[in-house]
Amino acid sequence: MKPRWNKGALRHLATQNRGRSIGLYGGSFNPAHPGHLYVAHEALKRLKLDEIWFLVSPGNPLKPQKGMAPFDARLASVNSLIAHHSKMAASDIEMKLGTRYTADTICALKNELPHTNFVWLMGADNLAAFDRWYKWQEIAKSLPIAIFDRTGYAVHGFASSFARHFAKHQTSARTFDATQIPNWTFVTLPRHPASATDIRDQHGENWFLD
Repeated sequence: MKPRWNKGALRHLATQNRGRSIGLYGGSFNPAHPGHLYVAHEALKRLKLDEIWFLVSPGNPLKPQKGMAPFDARLASVNSLIAHHSKMAASDIEMKLGTRYTADTICALKNELPHTNFVWLMGADNLAAFDRWYKWQEIAKSLPIAIFDRTGYAVHGFASSFARHFAKHQTSARTFDATQIPNWTFVTLPRHPASATDIRDQHGENWFLD
C-alpha cells in the first residue's frame, strides 16, 4: 500500500529517527486515560526505548463502531494525556497512511523508515485474541512485541495461539532486544485501575463533549 503522506515529510521522519528505538502503542483510545500513560512510562523505562508513538486507530476492525468516539476526539484525548511528556507523541499516521490493519501499518512504516527499530506495545487483553488479527504471524515476524499485564488476561494470553506458536522466542524484559525478531516479552507490573470502559460508563458514549 502506497502511503498518502508527502514524501518529503516521510524522508524527514526517517532521517530524524534513524537508529532510534520507537515503541508503537496502537489502540482506539476511546478515551486515552492514565493507564495508557502508565504503560508508556514503563515501556520507556523497562525496554529502553527512545520514544513512544500512540497510534490512534481510525477504526479497529475487531471492535464495534457503536460507542466509538470520532477520530479527532480520540486523538485529542491522547494529546491531552501526554502533553507534558517529551518522549511521547500522538500520531494520526494510520489515517495519513490510509491503513486499517496493524500489519499494513507496520509494513508501511518499516518501508519508509528502514533504519528505525520499531517495537509493538499492547496489553495482555490483546494477547489472548492476537490470532484474530490480520496477518498476525507476519506481524510477529516483522518487529518485536512487548505485552503488558492486565488484570484477568494473563492466563488466557499464555494459552493463546500466538504464545504457543512463538514460545521459543519469548524473552524477559531485562534481556529484551529491540533489534531482534521474532522476539516478544511479557511485562509483569503493578496493575493500573484506569479503564476506558469505566470512563464511558461514567460519562456516557459522548464523553468527549463533557
